[in-house]
Amino acid sequence: MPWFWTTVSLIIFLWFLQKLLSLKKKKKLPPGPIGLPIIGHLHKLGKNPHQDLHHLAQKHGPIMSLRLGFVPTIVVSSPAGAELVLKTHDLVFASRSTHQASKYISYDQRNIVFAPYGPYWRNMRKLCTLELLSNLKINQFQPMRRAEMEIFVDSLRRAAEKREIVDLSARVSGLSGDMTCLMVFGRKYADRDLDEKGFKAVIQETMQVAAVPNLGDFFPFMGVLDLQGLTRRMKKLSKTFDGFLERIIDDHVQNKQEKKQTQDFVDTMMSIMESGEAGFEFDRRHVKAVLLDMLIGGTDTSAASVEWALTELIRHPRCLKKLQKELEQVVGLDQNVKESHLDKLEYLDLVLKETLRVHPVVPLLIHESTEDCTLDEYHVPKGSRIFVNLWSMGKDPNVWQDPEKFTPERFIGSNIDLRGHDFQLIPFGSGRRGCPGMQLGLTMVRLAVAQLVHCFDWELPDGMSLSDLDMEEHFGLVTGREKHLLAIPTYRLHK
Repeated sequence: MPWFWTTVSLIIFLWFLQKLLSLKKKKKLPPGPIGLPIIGHLHKLGKNPHQDLHHLAQKHGPIMSLRLGFVPTIVVSSPAGAELVLKTHDLVFASRSTHQASKYISYDQRNIVFAPYGPYWRNMRKLCTLELLSNLKINQFQPMRRAEMEIFVDSLRRAAEKREIVDLSARVSGLSGDMTCLMVFGRKYADRDLDEKGFKAVIQETMQVAAVPNLGDFFPFMGVLDLQGLTRRMKKLSKTFDGFLERIIDDHVQNKQEKKQTQDFVDTMMSIMESGEAGFEFDRRHVKAVLLDMLIGGTDTSAASVEWALTELIRHPRCLKKLQKELEQVVGLDQNVKESHLDKLEYLDLVLKETLRVHPVVPLLIHESTEDCTLDEYHVPKGSRIFVNLWSMGKDPNVWQDPEKFTPERFIGSNIDLRGHDFQLIPFGSGRRGCPGMQLGLTMVRLAVAQLVHCFDWELPDGMSLSDLDMEEHFGLVTGREKHLLAIPTYRLHK
């Protein structure tokens, strides 16, 4: 295999060249472990990179330097460090690095999540915030959310009557997917409408493939070899999503004369495209990129948050009963939870804060430096990849007392919010790259958790004890449970 030895020789040559150049201009980088030739520290990242980075940071400090292949990497694991990256030097770190997942899955970085910082990203984010994710737009879909939640509760009530074991992970994912599809596309889709694997399986694969350390990203000239088979999988996923989105857009174009009570996201985006009012290049590729953002982000992040919240409440019956008591007082046992009740549910907010501290569903915020910068006393070279490890920040004993314990009461009397202003708790990010869908996501998560807790008691199946409940994580761009959450519901309401 001549190509193999040629590739190895080229890697070794570039590594020595990199070492020679770095000796000429030595600046103080953050501390870090000793890396191996060529691969750097890639060998230290396993199944759950956020946990591996946490353990390394405990030895080397809250601002740590690594090298992943040829990519200089800075890992930040403290609120103070996060504030430096996301506030003090926000503009320097507001960009995203180019990698194969963004090329194949997000229409060559035309979406909001992966687009590099610049005029296009600013215009697209502003358009989406105003047209798709404003409070006005979110409130327009409130009747839909109420109807879907009633269907969801009725299906669980039937399961409760039969004492069935419910796959809560699958049910919550289905609810989140249905709500997202109705908002984005105007209708629900059967599981097989996207691919024979099913909606959830394809979205999960996308999240996993995009998060797996890809040799082609760390050794760019190796991308064409596709030694891990990731490029092949990305191309297949891209083709699947593109065909699905094209069919949806074509259906909307053919039926655009139909009168709708509420315009879905496709209607809104196509109207902007056809009017030419965007003020920047905006064609079908951009529409599909943003729709894919909304589909994947809206489905998986909300479902994973609800899943973790229910897991912790089942594991901590005292917290579950306390939340149920609050719901009885605010809502009453004669009706389901309505969105108008949510702002009065103070303990619910404490539960969600604590859930997102212990289980941030996006554990690593990934940024890129667009110029040389100094963090604290350390030099960060231009082009460095920055990992802000939210998972590690939630485990910091210097910030949280007994960080391993699930204690919603820790937030009583605290001004710590989760909307990006308090860097101890930033599950939606902060600064320019903070999540624009935060308000919509919080609404869906709060409503689903409140409804599940208010309408049902939950017990583990087959005599399983609380200590037997598996808490392993499944890492991806969104990190959920490794194993599905199974439980038996008992209906509580008197109606």
